[in-house]
Amino acid sequence: MDFNVVLTNTIDVVVALGLKILGAIVFWFVGRWLIGLAMNLLTQAFRRSGVEETLLVYLKATLGVLLNVVLIVAILGFFGIETTSFAALLAAAGIAIGAAWSGLLAHFAAGAFLIIFHPFKVGDFVTAGGVTGTVKEIGLFVTTIDTMDNVQTIVGNNVLFSDTIQNFSANPFRRVDLVAQLNHDVNHKHAIALFKERVSQIPNVLVEPAPDVEILEFTPMGPVLAVRPYCHNNHYWQVYFDTNRVIRETAAEANFSVPEQHFAVSQKAA
Repeated sequence: MDFNVVLTNTIDVVVALGLKILGAIVFWFVGRWLIGLAMNLLTQAFRRSGVEETLLVYLKATLGVLLNVVLIVAILGFFGIETTSFAALLAAAGIAIGAAWSGLLAHFAAGAFLIIFHPFKVGDFVTAGGVTGTVKEIGLFVTTIDTMDNVQTIVGNNVLFSDTIQNFSANPFRRVDLVAQLNHDVNHKHAIALFKERVSQIPNVLVEPAPDVEILEFTPMGPVLAVRPYCHNNHYWQVYFDTNRVIRETAAEANFSVPEQHFAVSQKAA
């Protein structure tokens, strides 16, 4: 065997391999630069279109992973490696990971839908997933809600999206529902007029729509009045407690009789 021929062939193989490795390195850095450029252009386009920042994070992360996988497959093809089998392996791995992380992926998908459909936003007061409070953060997998007693509660996005959502901040005002129990001897018309006048004077109670004060039902103690002022959601609890206080004070100032049950007892002769 001619040593010079072997040496020449070895040098040719090493040079060819070195050039491929160098080309792959250049390919990688150029590809990464192009991916970064594409991501920046897409980010600017999405922001000009008014896409929500949280949704933008989803899109950037997903596109970034896909483009990097394409780049790796292209580099392997550059080396002459059969990429069809590699793509099939990636697909199988994706299915396996998806099955193992089905719960997390469900939360991820639900988070994307929460951003797209906007059932609530950060700062809204909601009841969702069995939790009532103010939304502090909508994350990729979970949403943070501060409850009324100031407890930070973390709820999975899929739990929120699969349950009924009540958004108390969506409408410009809401109704406070309270009742006033009257005795039988109290003139209900007089009581209704007094309560309407006093409730309408409570701070932050809306003039339009005006407070509702009407007979709601009857009990053995007498008629029950529905006392329902309207206010902005931010003032709900202040109006709620003030209305309760006004009901008590108005009844006392008007000397309404204390509600008590009345029964009629009759006796039949034997």
